[in-house]
Amino acid sequence: MVSYSQLKGVLMATKTVNYTTAQVDQIISMYKQSGNEALPEIAAAVGKSVRSVRSKLVREGVYTATPKPKRSSIDKGPTKKELLNELEQVCGFDVTPLSGSTKEGLLSLISFAKKMGEA
Repeated sequence: MVSYSQLKGVLMATKTVNYTTAQVDQIISMYKQSGNEALPEIAAAVGKSVRSVRSKLVREGVYTATPKPKRSSIDKGPTKKELLNELEQVCGFDVTPLSGSTKEGLLSLISFAKKMGEA
């Protein structure tokens, strides 16, 4: 009679091969020709999922990730600190207590102070 531990040792010794060397060669050659855009076609050609093919390419050291598009910096106007400095110059007093104000509120105060200074 065969014990469980002996059977387990035999079963653990056998390794399931997911990709044959021919499939790996095919995947690599197709990837080198077409790049990341062709991953769905490569996966269909070997009968695997895109994720599986991508993982295999990573393990083989061939895959290069598609660079993510950089966000364009959005100009949000002057910072609150810059607005507080401008308001302090226009009004001539310490504006530290106003540091919790919104940018819109500070802009409104600056425009008001400038109008009052012109009058």
